[in-house]
Amino acid sequence: MDELTGFASAARRGDHWAMREFIRLSRKEVWSLCAHLVDPESADDLTQETYLRAFRALKSFRRESSARTWLLSITRRTCMDELRSRVRERRRDVRLIDLHREQAVAADVAGQVEVQTLLAHLDTDRRTSFVLTQLIGLSYEEAAGVCGCPVGTIRSRVARARADLIEALNADRAASPLRRRASTGRARPGDLSHLTGSERQPSSFVRGRTPKRGVKER
Repeated sequence: MDELTGFASAARRGDHWAMREFIRLSRKEVWSLCAHLVDPESADDLTQETYLRAFRALKSFRRESSARTWLLSITRRTCMDELRSRVRERRRDVRLIDLHREQAVAADVAGQVEVQTLLAHLDTDRRTSFVLTQLIGLSYEEAAGVCGCPVGTIRSRVARARADLIEALNADRAASPLRRRASTGRARPGDLSHLTGSERQPSSFVRGRTPKRGVKER
């Protein structure tokens, strides 16, 4: 039994110290998943809601999966509920637009692309799979457990997410010369057209990397 699962089991029996340790050890990953699936501004509230749901559901935790997988599954559902709520709100007001989809791809002057802005170009399933495996560091098997789908589906979503992200980067580069001509001739933040060589390569998370504990993608 891993440490986090041990704390979850003890918290299930009413151990308040174990409950605090469970939060301390897992909070960073929960917050990160909330920030990437929804937005950083909402991550604190969503993290708190995740733990409220988790502790209400502790009695149903049977250790059929690790506490990490169990908790991140709850995190994912919490984020999906928030996103669905936002969609309903947008439908009630036709003047609202999907801000995430309308955002332009931005980069700083060193050519490092903002991860959160790029992820906004992905649909929910691809973004979830990509964040879990490439940013959080879960294996494909663990991500499949969190999402409740086959491992092959996770692999496919991650591969398509990479393609989508590269397409978004290329679209930004194509627009960069137009932005430069409209400016005073000085490169602005987000304009990658003045970079050459390795500086213009997509960042490592777009090119793909082996997850910390995962299985290499075929």
